[in-house]
Amino acid sequence: MKRIIELRGVSKAFDGETVLDAIDLNIYDNEFITLLGPSGCGKTTTLRLIGGFETPDQGDVVFLGERINDLPPHKRNVNTVFQKYALFPHLNVYDNVAFPLKEKKVPKAEIHEKVTEMLKLVKLTGFEKRNVTRLSGGQQQRVAIARALVNHPQVLLLDEPLGALDLKLRKDMQQELKNIQKATGITFVFVTHDQEEALSMSDTIVVMSEGRIQQIGTPIDIYNEPENAFVADFIGESNILDGVMRQDFRVTFSGHTFECVDKGFEKNEPVDVVVRPEDVDIVSKDKGMLQGVVTSVTFMGVHYEIIVDIGGFKWMIQTTDFVDVDEEIGLFIEPDAIHIMKKSEYSGMFGDYSSFSMELDELSYAESEPDE
Repeated sequence: MKRIIELRGVSKAFDGETVLDAIDLNIYDNEFITLLGPSGCGKTTTLRLIGGFETPDQGDVVFLGERINDLPPHKRNVNTVFQKYALFPHLNVYDNVAFPLKEKKVPKAEIHEKVTEMLKLVKLTGFEKRNVTRLSGGQQQRVAIARALVNHPQVLLLDEPLGALDLKLRKDMQQELKNIQKATGITFVFVTHDQEEALSMSDTIVVMSEGRIQQIGTPIDIYNEPENAFVADFIGESNILDGVMRQDFRVTFSGHTFECVDKGFEKNEPVDVVVRPEDVDIVSKDKGMLQGVVTSVTFMGVHYEIIVDIGGFKWMIQTTDFVDVDEEIGLFIEPDAIHIMKKSEYSGMFGDYSSFSMELDELSYAESEPDE
């Protein structure tokens, strides 16, 4: 696969505060790559550096082997779709999409052919004469995407483009964007804080925190094999516990020694242990490897989210089996449900659901916007 963009030791600071800290990243042709992380992690700044809206303080941005640090945005074969679509309200759908071609003095017949092609791609055929102010949010986004793609750039940058849409429309557009990327073969670089969005759309996910890349991998790799506690916590729910690797394939945590599938650690090395909530089976107390008391039960539609106190550590379990608050239960964990990670700077910061609250999660998310 051809490498199309390289970030080599790129750093960026604003007002003396480091936003990107010597990151290295390769982006390949015909790839849907997602920069994922919380507000302030540096993902939008990374996008802006690729687009030419910012210049790195250190390091190089390389496009097809050529250093482009000082190349202005309009000279890069890159287009951007922002969260605010910046459509021209006085122009109809056709003229909004045609605008970049008219600016380049493209012949009228060629403009018509390309605009028609793009509107068909984004499923807006028949909307040519519609004023953009009369479109829904999802339709406006499709116009913005068509306008960004009409020049056939080699790379399309998308900065939280689904953030203004309601949940159902977001899910519909996730699939549409993936289909558009496959149909055009254009490299998409997508920025989001939404883990589900990243998992469902991406070929490659780049997890970022505090200006550094924490892990790069496929959605399956990122979810099943997180490299540290931050990644494990940020990608879905995770129980993250202190453990000790006794030897290859045997780890102790929560007062019990378990068989696992990991190896290559030092004997008796302190580690972080990840157990996903959906990978735990609830059994009777006498048959459990671990025993605990249920402290809360929340019905989520498809499953229950159950918080279980085991020796003062609050586990989250996701199950279709109902148990009641204050019930004593056992937990059974298969070896392949246990993932071992090296200790890191994020150890001890995540994975205990003592203060878990969906309302608190939503509040912290709302307070974190807008992004960096």
